[in-house]
Amino acid sequence: MTCLLCGSDHHHLFAKAESFGYPLVYDQCENCGLVFQSQAESQAADPEFYATTYRRIYQAHEEPTAKDLWVQSQRAQHLIKILESLGVREIHTMLDIGASAGVLLQAFHQAFACQMTGVEPGDAYRAFAEQKGIPMFPSVEALIAAGPERFDLVSLSHVLEHLPDPVGMLRQIRAELLSEDGLLLLEVPNFYAHDSYELAHLACYTPHTLREALRQAGYDPVHFERHGVPRSGILNLYLTVLARPLGQAAPGSVRPERNVSVKRNLAMLYRRLVQKLFPHRAWLALPEGEDR
Repeated sequence: MTCLLCGSDHHHLFAKAESFGYPLVYDQCENCGLVFQSQAESQAADPEFYATTYRRIYQAHEEPTAKDLWVQSQRAQHLIKILESLGVREIHTMLDIGASAGVLLQAFHQAFACQMTGVEPGDAYRAFAEQKGIPMFPSVEALIAAGPERFDLVSLSHVLEHLPDPVGMLRQIRAELLSEDGLLLLEVPNFYAHDSYELAHLACYTPHTLREALRQAGYDPVHFERHGVPRSGILNLYLTVLARPLGQAAPGSVRPERNVSVKRNLAMLYRRLVQKLFPHRAWLALPEGEDR
């Protein structure tokens, strides 16, 4: 078992948990500090997992739910606001990897009139998006095989934590899919606020390890934000990054993060305190009838 960020095979047990009845084991890399699941033991490392199994486990069935569509819509509007606040006015072509039901692509199409392309391994969700007229592919490999033009914007919203080779995927995007002056848009759970221990989460990103993954893959972050949209008004559950591709210069070794366990414990202590003192601000309301 090697680290998903730096490739080191030196690691130690960090935490044991359970998700949807499956036991989870997370290790921490002794070289860079990343917390990650063993791919040999994880159900989510199986390529077939996302085709049919993932949605059934997380949502009890494969079709999009009202809660899921609402969350995707809220996230999409927040991401659009971030880009607009940074002065982004034109996006001609957009690729969303892990496009789910196509909600993010549709929102960006309405905001920027951009051409849409999606990658979604889940059969039911991909069909749902295709019914809206969105060109969809089951994998990045299938998309590349189709020979697309390079994209102005490539997004991965709550996808990177699911990938068995996150740095490799980011490098492939830069080398084969993103235009030279294009933008990469990422959002992941924040290990210093989010529960993070989930069956499908192969890696737990902190602000430091997310920055290092981008640096190793050849990107320069131009915007880095901690926030709780759409689930919390106080807790910084998520990390959102907008980045530009760099040249081919070697990034050097991964800069390690120390005291991850202490930071995690303090962060979760703060979360419990906030939830107790400000319950209605800590967790915002979901659509009527939906649970957290």
